[in-house]
Amino acid sequence: MNGFSDLNPSESKPSLSHLAPLEAILFDVDGTLCDSDPIHLIAFQELLQEIGFNNGVPIDEKFFVANIAGKHNSEIAQILFPDDVPRGLKFCDEKEALYRKIVAEKIKPLDGLIKLTKWIEERGLKRAAVTNAPKENAELMISKLGLSDFFQAVILGSECEYPKPHPGPYLKALEVLNVSKEHTLVFEDSISGIKAGVAAGMPVIGLTTGNPASLLMQAKPAFLIENYGDPKLLAVLEELDNKGSSQKC
Repeated sequence: MNGFSDLNPSESKPSLSHLAPLEAILFDVDGTLCDSDPIHLIAFQELLQEIGFNNGVPIDEKFFVANIAGKHNSEIAQILFPDDVPRGLKFCDEKEALYRKIVAEKIKPLDGLIKLTKWIEERGLKRAAVTNAPKENAELMISKLGLSDFFQAVILGSECEYPKPHPGPYLKALEVLNVSKEHTLVFEDSISGIKAGVAAGMPVIGLTTGNPASLLMQAKPAFLIENYGDPKLLAVLEELDNKGSSQKC
C-alpha cells in the first residue's frame, strides 16, 4: 500500500469512518498549512511597541492567543483599539505588510503536509483553503508553500457575510466545491476556526500548532494532532481508505 497506509498508527485511534466515501478536505491557512503564528506575533510585537501600546511592554504569547490568534482583522482592530477602530484597521494593514515581508523568508509547510496533499491528489478528493487571512497574505502563503495548483478554491472570510467563527466561510466552500458536509473533513488550528467548521456541520481535526490543547478542546474538535504525520491522523485516513474502497466494490 502507498501513501499513509504503510505507516504504523497508534493503538488508540479515533474514527471518522462515517465520512466514507470522503469527497473533500478543507484547510485553514495560518497555523494549519504552516506555523505562521510566531511570525504574526513578531509583527504585532514590533509595531505595537513602536506606538507605545501596553506602555511599551511587548505583548506576550498568552495575550496573542487570547486576543488575536484566529481572529479577523476587523475584530482585532476593535480589541486593540476600542476607542479608535479606524486607527486599528489601519494598524492591522501595516502589520500585514510587515508580516508578508517576514513570512516570505521564513515560511515552510507543517510536517507531513506535502505527503498529505499527494494522498489527497491521488484519490481525486476536492480541496479548498478557508481563511480569515487577508487575500494578499493567503495568496502569498499558498504560493510560497507550492500549493497554488493544489487548491481548487480559496475562500476568504472577508468575502463572506461574516468571517469565522461564523460557519459561513465553510458553508461557502462546500457550495463552491459542490460537496456534502457529510463527506468532508476540516483541518484547523484556532478556536474560532474549529467553531466555524463544527457549526457548519463537519468534523474538524485540530492542530496544536499555536494554541493549547485545553483551549482548542473547548471548540469540540473531533480530535487533536501535532502535525500531519501524527499517528492518530494516519489511522483515520487508512480507515477511510479501506471503507471507501469496500463501498466501491
